[in-house]
Amino acid sequence: MSAKFKEKLASALFGFTAAVSILAVALICLFLFLNGVPALADIGLPEFLFGSTWQPSSGIYGIFPMIVGSIYVTAGAMIVGVPTGLLTALYLSRFANAKIAQFLKPGVELLAGIPSVVYGFFGLMIIVPFIRTSMPGNGFSLLAASLLLGVMILPTVITVAQSALDAVPRSYYEGALALGADHERSVLQVVVPAAVSGLMASVILGVGRAIGETMAVVMVAGNQVQIPTSIFEGVRTMTANIVLEMGYAADLHRGALIATGVVLFVFILLITLLLNLIKRRSEI
Repeated sequence: MSAKFKEKLASALFGFTAAVSILAVALICLFLFLNGVPALADIGLPEFLFGSTWQPSSGIYGIFPMIVGSIYVTAGAMIVGVPTGLLTALYLSRFANAKIAQFLKPGVELLAGIPSVVYGFFGLMIIVPFIRTSMPGNGFSLLAASLLLGVMILPTVITVAQSALDAVPRSYYEGALALGADHERSVLQVVVPAAVSGLMASVILGVGRAIGETMAVVMVAGNQVQIPTSIFEGVRTMTANIVLEMGYAADLHRGALIATGVVLFVFILLITLLLNLIKRRSEI
């Protein structure tokens, strides 16, 4: 078998797998829009997006509280997880010695392998009781969901950010040292700006992980259909709304839940585009 034939075979194989991935995404989008758009037309887009009441038994489908809940929970998870994840990645990449890094990296990988329901059980047994005994409310709250999701996105943020930092050519760092900068300044003012594209990618993936999480949020968020006025109040996200009611939904109710998936899909797409725009501007 010639080298040229092997290259063509590998190219065809990679192209096929890429096409399968694109086809899968296209089929998911097609299913969502074919089943969700008719429900949106029946309910009315303004009433569906901005209605504050969700009562399927009365034919009222307003998901605005769930949209706000998803935004709040995702923002809270970002506040908890992104700084911690980026600083941990920076420490593992540029400050930790080999023995400490060798000890910590398996721990990060272990976090990535823990199932969502186990995270949810941890939040139910530890975080919720702690909030209940030391803060206002019954523990099932926006705060509990944000703290739990902040921990859950850590492996994604740390792994991608560390890979971005490790990919920066060592000559950048050595050049800064040669110009008289100390270790900390060389890392923070040369290496980090050079890796900003990868660092932003880690944030984008963290956002996607947080906003798409379901099981753990269902277990600790309280699942009240309301716009929370405090971090100690319960909240229901769009993903939680779908998983809680899809099992018994039918007709327009089922269509409204699929339409919620359409809104979530568009919502994630807009957030990704916004963060990519910020990333491009930061690279200029």
